Amino acid sequence: MSVHIFMDLSRLIARAGVPVPTGIDRVEYEYARHLLEHEAHRTHFVAFHPVGRIGEIPFEEARDFVGRTGRAWDGARELCSGLRWQGRRLIWQALKAADRGQGVSSPAMYLNVSHHHLTRPRSIGNFLVRYNALFIAMVHDLIPMEFPEYGRPGEAEKHLVRMRTVARLGAGAIVPSHAVGRSLAPYLRHSPAREHVAVVPHGVHLGETVPEKGAFQKDLMQKGRPYFVCLGTIEPRKNHLLLLHIWRSMAEEMGAQVPHLVVVGKRGWENENVVDMLERCPALRGCVHECQGLTDPEVAALLQDCAALVFPSFSEGFGLPLAEALVLGVPVICSDIPVFHEFAGSDVTYIDPTDGPAWMRAIRDASRGKAPATASGGSDFRAPDLFQWPEQVGKGIQAADSIIEKYRRNGLIPA
Repeated sequence: MSVHIFMDLSRLIARAGVPVPTGIDRVEYEYARHLLEHEAHRTHFVAFHPVGRIGEIPFEEARDFVGRTGRAWDGARELCSGLRWQGRRLIWQALKAADRGQGVSSPAMYLNVSHHHLTRPRSIGNFLVRYNALFIAMVHDLIPMEFPEYGRPGEAEKHLVRMRTVARLGAGAIVPSHAVGRSLAPYLRHSPAREHVAVVPHGVHLGETVPEKGAFQKDLMQKGRPYFVCLGTIEPRKNHLLLLHIWRSMAEEMGAQVPHLVVVGKRGWENENVVDMLERCPALRGCVHECQGLTDPEVAALLQDCAALVFPSFSEGFGLPLAEALVLGVPVICSDIPVFHEFAGSDVTYIDPTDGPAWMRAIRDASRGKAPATASGGSDFRAPDLFQWPEQVGKGIQAADSIIEKYRRNGLIPA
């Protein structure tokens, strides 16, 4: 029997009109796009209203919203204002529909791939009862709990509530890496979901994007010096501060010959020291560049021509910048953390994120055209095969269907 899918679009709607997506934004978008293209016959879209209700939204309007969101991210910024109004309308429609929900023939799943409103377990529980659905959650990471020092105050407590919601209400979970699965396991110890955790790595959008050099990159390349890219939100766990201190030392020693560092990403939280250096450090002027609002084609072009991606993060649940660089064939210097070994094998340079001298040596070597050293041992993986979004979302939906089927075979839900 075909499983009805209630796909939650709350995060995309809450961020409607934002021109540059985060990694989790992209995940929700790609799952929605896949369902629209391949599973429309059994897909329903829902959204959370702040009063605490989850309701269906009109299918065709959801289709239009998802399509317009993708075009806005690809550079059609004139759509952003209209998307914000459309998002407000969808939330209102969800609230109106919440009281009219009649459910569907069993079985059904409620799919939430964004962590959005997992702090509202009563709202989710009411929806599951009303629609006779099983809850499949995607857990991206447990970093706020494992490394609270890198997050906003109070975020660890909120994330604990999210994980308790998954444990109490979830039938299963999808995680992007084995590392996240290991971190999640203790919280599912007494949950039925503990036997139904599927590892499905994310896909990469830049691999299917046609690169397009922007004005910034054209000007940068005319300067005739190599450049490195650091891609991701500016926040403490991304360890931008290490790179800025390295670049200050190199700038003081090398002068006009210092390579460039391009920091691509919006400013996040708890990042005062990084911002102070970006804005006020004289040695970094002219060699460290902060870029926000680049389109995906511009980011792809910037990565393709760089000396290396530098990714000194202290912790990641997956690491989309690493995957993007691997797909594009870009050299990578990254932190020596377990999750990166899952996907990059021996194809990148691993360095302890606290070992500043080793990072400086690797960056200097790469700036001189020397290929970054890779880990010992061979690797037979092929990044372009691993990280294609359509295939990865298909695996995620297949895993969710399999979880529902196991419950049905065990007589835990009606056939």
